[in-house]
Amino acid sequence: MEGNLKNVLVLSFGFLLLFTAYGGLQSLQPVQRGGPGRGSAQHALRRHAAVLHVPAARPHREARLQVDPRARHVLLRGLLAGQLLRQLAQKTGQVGKDVVSQYFGIFFLIFQSSGVWGNLISSLVFGQMPTQGTIPEEQLQACGASDCLMATVSTNSTKRPSQDLIYTLLGIYTGCGFLAVLLMAVFLEPVRDAQPEGEGEKQAPPFWSTLLSTFKLLRDKRLRLLILLPMLSGFEQAFLSGDYTRSYTTCALGIQFVGYVMICFGAVDALCSVLFGRLARHTGRTVLFALGAVTQLACIIALLLWKPHPSQLPVFFVFPSLWGMADAVWQTQNNALFGVLFEKNKEAAFANYRLWEALGFVIAFGYSTFLCVSIKLYVLLGVLSAAMAAYGAVEYTESRKADGPLAAGRTKPAEEGATQTKL
Repeated sequence: MEGNLKNVLVLSFGFLLLFTAYGGLQSLQPVQRGGPGRGSAQHALRRHAAVLHVPAARPHREARLQVDPRARHVLLRGLLAGQLLRQLAQKTGQVGKDVVSQYFGIFFLIFQSSGVWGNLISSLVFGQMPTQGTIPEEQLQACGASDCLMATVSTNSTKRPSQDLIYTLLGIYTGCGFLAVLLMAVFLEPVRDAQPEGEGEKQAPPFWSTLLSTFKLLRDKRLRLLILLPMLSGFEQAFLSGDYTRSYTTCALGIQFVGYVMICFGAVDALCSVLFGRLARHTGRTVLFALGAVTQLACIIALLLWKPHPSQLPVFFVFPSLWGMADAVWQTQNNALFGVLFEKNKEAAFANYRLWEALGFVIAFGYSTFLCVSIKLYVLLGVLSAAMAAYGAVEYTESRKADGPLAAGRTKPAEEGATQTKL
């Protein structure tokens, strides 16, 4: 168990360092590319590359080398939901779904905090900019859901930082990325399937076999319904990192507040990830999915009605905090659900997860260049509703199967508690 936990921690801190840089730049890009939608278009192109890359990924066999941001979830999900968790469950006698929830909780607690450090660094660096002037009311009227990406009045609220500050920030982020690669290259131990003595190591399946298995799994009706969950994850993350930071925060407060606002998202996301990972053993996934859906629904409605203004400073931090709580549900429980439901096809299942999540990003960042923020919120509302309806259908269908993976994993809290092992 100690070796398994070590791998989880090494991966977690490696990704923490890597995405301290990646996440910090991602939060700033939509408001730094010189014109409406240009940063979002670049996000869409990058995510499009992820769509093409993911189906062929063989995560746990490339664990020592793969640090591409596009495959962060493929790598970690393959490792945690594959051999590592299977070995731990066999050694400790724990229920498989509990091990999945606990380890994903630990990972996302550390990993999601990258949003705190990355954005804190950018805020401290850009905080050295000259004091911003008062944002005119004319611009404030076009902020929030009213933003239709029209040519807004040029103000110093979106003034580009000096080249010295940009180079300082990029230097810090580059150092974080280098340390991430070094940490995982030196300390990450290879994870192998437990095999009977005398058996040689199995060869990795060929490229086309892995690729085909990803798409063949779509014949499973459950997966066809559940692809809406990762797409929802892509849509909601794209909205917060793209539209909220640009049309609400930067528009009404200035770019120097983007980092501080996103810190709230990262901090709450990280804390709720570990909380929900453990809480799921007692409440079940359905309760947490309902909590995430209601929270995000309330945020969407409020964002449609709210007129952002600098005098309402605390409100700018409330929305990303609630958004982080909902995102923690999607990140931990979606992964656990896919790991349990498609136990015999984990690689293909998680490759599909990442594929459809990336597609959600592509679509959201793609239409971000020409749709009003209000329309984007209505689209997100529709995706949320459809995803929850599809999830409910799968949960209901599986619960009626006496031998189904979801039904078999349900035990009374007292019985579950008897199998828990402290990490």
